[in-house]
Amino acid sequence: MLTIIGIAVVLGSVIAGYAMAKGNFHVLFQPAEVVIIFGAAIGSLIISSPTKALKVIIGHLGGIFSDSHMNKAHYLELLLLMNAVFFIMKDREAADFICDTVRTMLSANYPAYELDNLMEIDLEANQHERMLPAHSITRIGDALPGLGIVAAVLGIVVTMGYINESAEVLGHHIGAALVGTFFGVLACYGFVGPMGTKLEHHAHERETYLRVIKTSLLAAYSTSFMVQFAVEAGRRAIPGDDRPSFIEVEEAIKKWKTKA
Repeated sequence: MLTIIGIAVVLGSVIAGYAMAKGNFHVLFQPAEVVIIFGAAIGSLIISSPTKALKVIIGHLGGIFSDSHMNKAHYLELLLLMNAVFFIMKDREAADFICDTVRTMLSANYPAYELDNLMEIDLEANQHERMLPAHSITRIGDALPGLGIVAAVLGIVVTMGYINESAEVLGHHIGAALVGTFFGVLACYGFVGPMGTKLEHHAHERETYLRVIKTSLLAAYSTSFMVQFAVEAGRRAIPGDDRPSFIEVEEAIKKWKTKA
């Protein structure tokens, strides 16, 4: 929702400012410039990205228009899950159905630092894939001003065919050519660049969520599965306003035990 509001603010501000300057809106309607700029941008993305990367990028585009999925409630739910996992781990047979990291913790006598390295490698590999859409969209945004110049140059080439026409006709064609540069710069800094940044924020939020799990698992492993300490370690890894208080976690665990 905020992305749509942001787009409306950008467009509204540009249109309002152009109207205040008594600009001619008819000149801005240049579909050929749009086709050149955005068609070339999409083509450059296809050229620079393998098939797998394109699938990842397309799959994450919807995240541009969605708000953050991480908040205090989600983190509190995660801490309750970690609490339940550590209690389940008392039953070796049930623990075999838990994630690969927990299975590794139970079946191999890894030192804590080795387990830390193993989880870090996993996190980095996952984060690399999550950042791919953000980096690709950002690169497209960076290319748009240059593609706008390409469109403008082509517009000037077209204008040269009217060199013997009146100043009014030449002015119209030159203005139309410059619209290409305007579209490229506006799309870069007003839309595509910020969209890439938003996808990057989503990727970092997901990484933070997984690092809370890593912190809890490592604390549990290092203390022979002291549940309360492991959950508290995970709570400390939650940033800012999303972090539930110690009392909130305690009360949530008490309610969970009551239901269990």
